[in-house]
Amino acid sequence: MYSQGLIGANATTDEDEEFLARFQARIDAEEKIEPNDAMPEGYRRTLVRQIGQHAHSEIVGMLPEGNWITRAPSLRRKAALLAKIQDEGGHGLYLYAAAETLGVSRDEMTEELLSGKAKYSSIFNYPTLTWADIGAIGWLVDGAAIMNQIPLCRCSFGPYARAMIRVCKEESFHQRQGYEIMMTLAKGTPEQKELAQDALNRWWWPSLMMFGPSDSASEHSDQNMKWKIKRFTNDQLRQNFVNATVPQGEHIGLKMPDPDLKWNEKTGDYEFGEINWDEFWRVVKGGGPMNRERIAARRKAWEDGAWVREAAMAHAQKRQARRDAASVAAE
Repeated sequence: MYSQGLIGANATTDEDEEFLARFQARIDAEEKIEPNDAMPEGYRRTLVRQIGQHAHSEIVGMLPEGNWITRAPSLRRKAALLAKIQDEGGHGLYLYAAAETLGVSRDEMTEELLSGKAKYSSIFNYPTLTWADIGAIGWLVDGAAIMNQIPLCRCSFGPYARAMIRVCKEESFHQRQGYEIMMTLAKGTPEQKELAQDALNRWWWPSLMMFGPSDSASEHSDQNMKWKIKRFTNDQLRQNFVNATVPQGEHIGLKMPDPDLKWNEKTGDYEFGEINWDEFWRVVKGGGPMNRERIAARRKAWEDGAWVREAAMAHAQKRQARRDAASVAAE
C-alpha cells in the first residue's frame, strides 16, 4: 500500500504566514495531503505521534486476546479469535507503513515504544481474566475504536485515511463477534450471565477512557481539528459511544456499572458519571495492572524477531543486486 522509498520525501520549507495560509486553504478545501507534499513540521509530527500510537495499540492489543487462544471454549471460537488477532497484526502493519511515509522508520517507532516515549491505548494494560473479557473487548473496546476511527477515514492525510477504510471494515466484524459472545453468555446459565456482567463492570470505564482526556485537558485537540486530522473532539466521540452502547447492553439484559447513568430527553443523550481521571493518567504513565508485562512481551518479540528482519533485508539486497546486474548486462 505504501512505500518505504517515500521516507523523508515530504519537502521542508520555510513556514512563513503565506505558506501556512496556503496549506490551511488546502485543508479547508478538503484536499488530501500526500507524503510528497510540503507540510508544516507540526502537522507532520502530530501525524507521526498519532499514527505511531495507533499502530502500537493494534500490535499490543493482540496480547490480551492471545492469552485466550488455547482456552477458547470451542473450535469455532478459537478460529474466530485467531482471525481477529491476525487482523489486528495487519492493522498495525498498515499503520506503520503509513507513518513511514512521513519520514520515520519502523525501527525508530518501536524503539520509542520500548523506551516508554511513545504510548499505546491505555485499555490494553488491563488483564483478561475470563472468556467473557474477550466478548467485552470485542463489544466495548472495538466498539470504541470504531467510533474513533470512522472519522479518520476522512483524515486530511491521504495514507492514513485510506488505511482506515479497511481497518474500520474489519473492526466492525470484531465488534459484532464480541457482542455475540456477550449475548450468548447473557442468555446462558446464571453463572454465564454473571461472567458477562462482571466483564462489563470491569471494562466499561476503561473503554470510556479510550477516547482520551476530556476536551478541557486535551493539549492538541483544537489544532488537530483545524488541520482535520480529527473531526470530533474526545468528549463528542465518548458521548456518541455511550449513546450507541447503552441500548445494546440493555437489549441483552446487562446493566451498565454507572449509578449516575440516565437518559436526558432534552439533549437526546445519556448522562453518565465522572470518569476516574487519576486512574487514566496513572495507567497512561505506566502504572496500570499490565504495563510492564505488555512492554516486556513486545521487547521479547522485537529481540527474538531480529534474525527474521535481518534475513529479509539480506534477501531484498540480494534480489536488488541481481536486478542491477541484469540491467547492466542488458545495456
